[in-house]
Amino acid sequence: MTKIVNHWIGGKTVEGASGTYGPVTDPATGAVTTKVAFATVDEVDAAVAAAQDAFATWGRSSLAQRTGILFKFRALVDAHRDEIAELLTAEHGKVHSDALGEVARGLEIIDLACGITVQLKGELSTQVATNVDVAAIRQPLGVVAGITPFNFPAMVPMWMFPIAIACGNTFVLKPSEKDPSAANKLAELLAEAGLPDGVFNVVHGDKVAVDRLLEHPDVRAVSFVGSTPIARYIHTTASANGKRVQALGGAKNHMLVLPDADLDAAADAAVSAAYGSAGERCMAISAVVAVGAIGDELVEKIRERAEKIKIGPGNDPASEMGPLITKAHRDKVASYVSGAAAEGAEVVLDGTGYTVDGFEDGHWIGISLLDKVPTSAKAYQDEIFGPVLCVLRADTYEEGVALINASPFGNGTAIFTRDGGAARRFQLEIEAGMVGVNVPIPVPVGYHSFGGWKDSLFGDHHIYGNDGTHFYTRGKVVTTRWPDPADAPAGVDLGFPRNH
Repeated sequence: MTKIVNHWIGGKTVEGASGTYGPVTDPATGAVTTKVAFATVDEVDAAVAAAQDAFATWGRSSLAQRTGILFKFRALVDAHRDEIAELLTAEHGKVHSDALGEVARGLEIIDLACGITVQLKGELSTQVATNVDVAAIRQPLGVVAGITPFNFPAMVPMWMFPIAIACGNTFVLKPSEKDPSAANKLAELLAEAGLPDGVFNVVHGDKVAVDRLLEHPDVRAVSFVGSTPIARYIHTTASANGKRVQALGGAKNHMLVLPDADLDAAADAAVSAAYGSAGERCMAISAVVAVGAIGDELVEKIRERAEKIKIGPGNDPASEMGPLITKAHRDKVASYVSGAAAEGAEVVLDGTGYTVDGFEDGHWIGISLLDKVPTSAKAYQDEIFGPVLCVLRADTYEEGVALINASPFGNGTAIFTRDGGAARRFQLEIEAGMVGVNVPIPVPVGYHSFGGWKDSLFGDHHIYGNDGTHFYTRGKVVTTRWPDPADAPAGVDLGFPRNH
């Protein structure tokens, strides 16, 4: 019997009323294992209404109550991490170790939310004038929404809702319809932790659900992670409807390798960062820029390592890389490799014909490595979101930096070198929001914020960290005068307020 994933509204499962369902496949077999209900406008409205009703009390709840529930939720996620990881493998296809890593990074943000009291302390200036004090405080927005991608169906929601809830907001999540089960599991664990009904809601669906959240008058803010075209649409549409928006888009992350670098370490890093999670992550290294005469040696080292990667079902402990999320995505990724030679690239490894014995209908693709890729090639220009690594050549450091800065994306980048001066120049001159020095995937820890520049971010706020707290709250300044009881009334002064 096919599993059905329904909505979570007002603290309970609510069966989909639209009669429309989307298929969820096991990427390793290609078989449809689950159906997910697609929400109507009325169902989205019901979720927002539940969140709005809950905000009346949750927004005034104590910090002790909020963080107490989040501490319990953190313990439950930790206790169920294997179960959550199994859901990720079953619907996304990533190997179990990758799935556990995803849960671990989500737990990191729950940790941050449990300590939200520090971020919400506010500021106070006393005696700015005689008997006058000024306080700056931060208050929750109300109902906020999160629209999250398929590649991290547990982690990215956990980058959003724990902080939003800790700040006193209520939340409506619209997860990817390709792997929806993790969102409902998190909702169940929140309820078990004691979160009041309606504070966290999940509606599944497609563009109908997304557009309703973007236009609903009671939704105060929208967080999004996904591709650049959709991020731009989310930002434009939600902003036009008066909402605060953080929309994280796509990427083409570069790794600059200087001639003095440890090439074995650089090759290890390139393989891990390009092919981990089958390349389906916005922080994947998809372009290596080799500077000087090291290019041939570096490419050979990458090839040697890439050929040894074990590809298979995510629930097989021997597998190091699983399948892609859907057959359509697999075919799109393969098209970049198939057309690379005609655009001037040298195809060192072609993984487009890869299959796994006994799982021939799975969404398989092997490792692909393209060398001497021109910047005009589609394989370089587009975010492929698969296990395809492009190697470009540059004669000098300056040429490499100019090449990277010419990209419309500015999510993450890395430099591999033994030269501290070059590394320092790089981190100041490169146009990207996250930079690694001998670190290929510079995803910040939870108490620093995640986000890119240029076409990788639409909106003013990065996600989680201090930016997350500021995004989910708004500032208020209160100026107070309490006359000393010993002073007699001095009459009314209609002049301009004096601060000194």
